[in-house]
Amino acid sequence: GPCTECSCSSGKESDKDTSNTKKKENGDRSFIPKIFFGTRTHKQISQITRELKRTAYSSVPMTILSSRDYTCIHPVVSNSGSNRNEMCVELLEGKHGKSCLYYHGVHKLSEHHALQSAHRMYQAWDIEDLVSLGKKLRACAYFAARELMVGADIVFCPYNYLLDPQIRESMEINLKGQVVILDEAHNIEDCARESVSYSVTESQLRAVREELDFMVNNNIRQKDHEPLRAVCCSLT
Repeated sequence: GPCTECSCSSGKESDKDTSNTKKKENGDRSFIPKIFFGTRTHKQISQITRELKRTAYSSVPMTILSSRDYTCIHPVVSNSGSNRNEMCVELLEGKHGKSCLYYHGVHKLSEHHALQSAHRMYQAWDIEDLVSLGKKLRACAYFAARELMVGADIVFCPYNYLLDPQIRESMEINLKGQVVILDEAHNIEDCARESVSYSVTESQLRAVREELDFMVNNNIRQKDHEPLRAVCCSLT
C-alpha cells in the first residue's frame, strides 16, 4: 500500500495497484524494480548518500558500485598503481601460487549488512564506510558491494556503469524493468562518447605496424593484414 512517510499516503486509493510492483510471468511473486542512481563522479555519490542518511529512507538496502581503485584493500594490489585489475584477476585465478585472502572473506561483509538490516540498524553508507569495515573484517569491499546489489533497493554508481555495455556485462547489471536516475544528465553526452572511444599512443601504433610487417613479409594472411598495415601507416 501507500507509504506513510511522504505525501503519496494522502492520495486517494484507486482500483489500480499503487505499489509500483509487477507480477512475474512465472508466478505470483511481486517484482519490485531496483533504482539505479548514476552520477558523474564518486564524490557526488558521497554527497547523495549523505543526504539519503538524513531522510526517512536511510534504512533502505543499498549498495555502491565502484572500481578497485576505490575499494581494493589488498595491501599489495591497492598500492600497485595502474594495474590493479590485472593483479586482482591473477590472485583470483591463483597464479604464482597466491590467492586473495580478502576475497574469501566477502561473505563477512555482506552478512554483516544483512544482519544490520534485519535488526533495523541499517543506515545509508558511503564507499569509505564499506572499505573501513572491510579492513576491520578482512573482507573485500569491491566484491561485497557487488554481492549487496542482489538485495539492494537502490544502487549508486558512476554513469559509465549504466551506459557502457561492457561494464554492465562484467558487473552483471540488468536494467530491464528497473528505474534509472541520472544525476546532472547534461553530462551524459561526454560519458557516452568516452564509452565508445579508445586511445592509442604513437609507440603502440609503431609496434603494431612492425608486427603487421612481419605477418605480411612471411605471407601470413596477407589479405587481412595488409589493409591493417595501411591504416597504421596512415595514422603514424
